[in-house]
Amino acid sequence: MPPLSSLTTRPYPVTQHRLDNGLHVVISPDSATPTVAVNLWYDVGSRHEEPGRTGFAHLFEHLMFQGSANVASGEHFKLLQAAGASLNATTWFDRTNYFEALPTGGLELALWLEADRMASLAVTAENFATQREVVKEEKRQRYDNVPYGDVTERLVALTFPSDHPYGHTTIGSMADLDAAELSDVQTFFDRHYRASNAVLSVVGDITVDTALAAVEKYFGDLPALPKPPRPEAPPLPALTGVPRAEATADVPSDAVHFSYRTPARGTAEFDAFDLATTILGHGHTSRLHRRLVRRDELAESAGASSMALIGGNSFGFASARCRAGADPARVESILVAEIEQFIADGPTDEELQRAKATFERWWLQSLSRIDSRADQFSGYALLEGDPELVNHRIAAVNRIDAAAVQQAAAAHLAPDQRAVLTYRRSADTAANQENQS
Repeated sequence: MPPLSSLTTRPYPVTQHRLDNGLHVVISPDSATPTVAVNLWYDVGSRHEEPGRTGFAHLFEHLMFQGSANVASGEHFKLLQAAGASLNATTWFDRTNYFEALPTGGLELALWLEADRMASLAVTAENFATQREVVKEEKRQRYDNVPYGDVTERLVALTFPSDHPYGHTTIGSMADLDAAELSDVQTFFDRHYRASNAVLSVVGDITVDTALAAVEKYFGDLPALPKPPRPEAPPLPALTGVPRAEATADVPSDAVHFSYRTPARGTAEFDAFDLATTILGHGHTSRLHRRLVRRDELAESAGASSMALIGGNSFGFASARCRAGADPARVESILVAEIEQFIADGPTDEELQRAKATFERWWLQSLSRIDSRADQFSGYALLEGDPELVNHRIAAVNRIDAAAVQQAAAAHLAPDQRAVLTYRRSADTAANQENQS
């Protein structure tokens, strides 16, 4: 199959600037539609949190909409939506980002709002107490009271030591949030929410000069404070001893999950590993799906994936959700056998080309929208130091050959380098399902 990159080879324009206060600015004009995307990444995520003070990064994803010196609580959303904007924010291990896309005439409004809360967020006792409860409710709804909601939390605990920067999830500990004082939260904001610790991308129907002038107008007077140091996270060796955990809950079926320590983002080895997991576990043509779901009919679903992180290691995953009556131990053994076979044989030419085409399709779809393109520029500028890498990702992935994919799998997917989580249905759930059938 021909590479999709042959259809789109023109690079996107990228202009970079650094304000006197340290703010990294990325501007990329695109006049296809009269819209603009503003995207702000802060170099703060759950990996920047201290033991006993987890959940702060995600808490600020909520607090940042609760008002600032010139904006009342709740007005940030109202003002932007009235201007035709879509907006949101997310938190992850390595970063927190805030973003909006709107008609070009709203650019200065978006920049003013972002600058105002960077400079003067209202970190008050009332806002803290209210948003802490919001976070608790989010944890109950998304993690505690949904089937398999705590899988990531359990796998993180199996894969990294509790005191490692990646040793806890972004939702954090509710006990830590309960124990936090207002001064702890204010200190966290003051340390991380500053111009020198952020990347601002502006993409859309603008010129470089007008966009830069607007950024200077609203962000230029913010104080020049030193960038806080990133927590040190040297690469950890592969797991040993196959650490295991079991969970029993009201879930639809038994499931088996593997996790691995893998190469960090921004390396050719990570890209090779990512292609390996795509071949093993992405879609109905993947090896795990064909074996466990279609051939042996032991699983309802099966897959593998990678999670790109920059702090020395990333995550690798493989999993299968068992069909009724299937033995999780047997499903686990077949997962291991299929991965071992891939390590021994490597990918076929067809598998490798399909995996590369899958990446290209996803990547080009991501760049087709100015909001997601701005997000990629901010991400590559913050985490890998160069937004221009966005224009070279497809070529970088296409350079990876079958030998590199096989080597990455052998180095990081060996059976003795995994952690295993077995999730089982509770006896009551199993009995109810049998009675209903």
